[in-house]
Amino acid sequence: MNIVNAFHSKVEYYNTLDAKDRKKFWSEMIINNALYILLIIAVIYTYVKNNKFLSAGSIMNIISLSAANIPIALGIGGCIVLTGTDLSAGRVVGLTACIAASLEQSVEYATKMFPNMPVINPWIVILIVLAVGAVVGLVNGFFVAKFKLHPFIVTLATQLIVYGIILMYISLNGNNGQPLSGLDKTFNDFVKGSILPTFGDGKIVVPNYVLMAIAITIIMWVIWNKTTFGKNMFAVGSNPEAANVSGVNVMKTIILVHTLAGAMYGMTGFIESSRIGSNQANTGLNYECDAIAACVIGGVSFVGGTGKISGIVLGVFLLRIIFVALQFLAINQNLQYVIKGLIILIACSIDMRKYLVRK
Repeated sequence: MNIVNAFHSKVEYYNTLDAKDRKKFWSEMIINNALYILLIIAVIYTYVKNNKFLSAGSIMNIISLSAANIPIALGIGGCIVLTGTDLSAGRVVGLTACIAASLEQSVEYATKMFPNMPVINPWIVILIVLAVGAVVGLVNGFFVAKFKLHPFIVTLATQLIVYGIILMYISLNGNNGQPLSGLDKTFNDFVKGSILPTFGDGKIVVPNYVLMAIAITIIMWVIWNKTTFGKNMFAVGSNPEAANVSGVNVMKTIILVHTLAGAMYGMTGFIESSRIGSNQANTGLNYECDAIAACVIGGVSFVGGTGKISGIVLGVFLLRIIFVALQFLAINQNLQYVIKGLIILIACSIDMRKYLVRK
């Protein structure tokens, strides 16, 4: 009903405009929705070039890839609501992925990192990686809130620190930086297996980590929209001075947002450890770039205090559709980085333009 009412309001507003204002109305609408328009064009063009792009298997692949990246995007989304960002996110994913992989290597694997350690229950590993990610997030939040440092500087520093920790961790017990693979079947079944029935004559499987992503999305939606913490987060993001005067503990809110974000990175690392299967120092590299782009595309504004969980999820899917389309079109891998950068630049420019228009 809200969508219908909003549509009717737009129509009524449009009918009140003269010819000049209507032209401006359409111009603004095209600019503000440029990315979505380009996406639709890209999808149609890709389908014409390769009709397998919209096949059931391809769509399931897009859903699976998106699900793996939803937790990190939801985490970074909170940081952006506070007018910040988090450059350490990808490295935290890498650290937690390596930790999870090292704890879940099969006992029969010849180069098992901890040869005398049994395979750990996946639920315990989830708690471990959530805790590791949360600790990094806590450090980020503390320095941002306590010393009023810009999140860019703080998370750049922790990015380097975490990367150093990864390099040291994967060198333990004579591993010497070798990729962590040989994961136990029980663990892979827990993450990549499926408790749902298969589709398309058994060819289409919905991995369990898709269900994990759905559960995380629901939890984060409740936290953002139904808790005092969520309301405080948006208040601090909009105007920290006003929030402080209103009785909001600004320091505590900033620390909690970053801590929650770190836990989300840990969950992404847990999923990626099994999904990738062979984890190394560069696991998680540049994941934060895709997550930031998805958030901005989904309407989370860098000016602070604006964002929706549904928008972030939509942004993740839209970005993943673009990347998969590039692969179907056999676009050069190096050029794909250029396109990703342009997407982030355009999305941020549109976001700032919307802010200036409102202002």
